[in-house]
Amino acid sequence: MNDSAHSGAERAGHADRDDHQDLTGPSHPILFFDGVCGLCNRFVDLMLRADRRGRYRYAPLQGETAQRLLGPQDQAGGLSTGNRETGDRPLGSSQVSGPQAGDPQAGGPQSFIFLEKDKRYEQSNAVLLALSGLGGVWRLISLLYVFPRPLRDFVYRIVARNRYRWFGRRDECRLPTPEERDRFLP
Repeated sequence: MNDSAHSGAERAGHADRDDHQDLTGPSHPILFFDGVCGLCNRFVDLMLRADRRGRYRYAPLQGETAQRLLGPQDQAGGLSTGNRETGDRPLGSSQVSGPQAGDPQAGGPQSFIFLEKDKRYEQSNAVLLALSGLGGVWRLISLLYVFPRPLRDFVYRIVARNRYRWFGRRDECRLPTPEERDRFLP
C-alpha cells in the first residue's frame, strides 16, 4: 500500500470523531459539490442517507460558503494542481490552470472538494475520503487507494467532464428539504 493509501485508510479510521457541534468546525467536514450536476446531487443524496449521524455539511460550489472558504477561483470551479504527490493542499491556497478548466458550468473536472479541518481534498481523494469517513462498511472504499492516484484521478476527470451529458444538469442548485436544511450551507 502506498503512503497516500495508508494515510487515507488512517483518516477513514479517525472518521468517527465528533468533538464539536459548530456547523463548520473541525468535527463537521464540508463536501462542496456542483449544485447543478445530476450525478453530484445523487452523490449528495447517497451521502445524506448514509451519514446517519450528521457528520458532514454540504455546500454547492456555486454558493456563498464556497466563495468564502475556497476563494473566488474555486467557487467558480477553478481546477488547482495542488500538491503533486497527493493532489491536496492547505486551505487558502489557490491555483487555476485555465479559465474553464474546472468550471462547473462548463462541465470541467471540479465537481467535488472535500474540506476537513485545515486541509482540502480534490478529485478522487475528495470522493474516497468522504465515503470512507462515513465509517462502517463504507470504510471498504479505502481499498481503492491501492490504485495509483494518477489513475484514480484520470477516471475521475473522465466522469467529471462528461457528467452533464451522462447524468443530466439542473437549471438551479439543489434546494435542501426541511429535514436536510441544517446540514446544508449557503
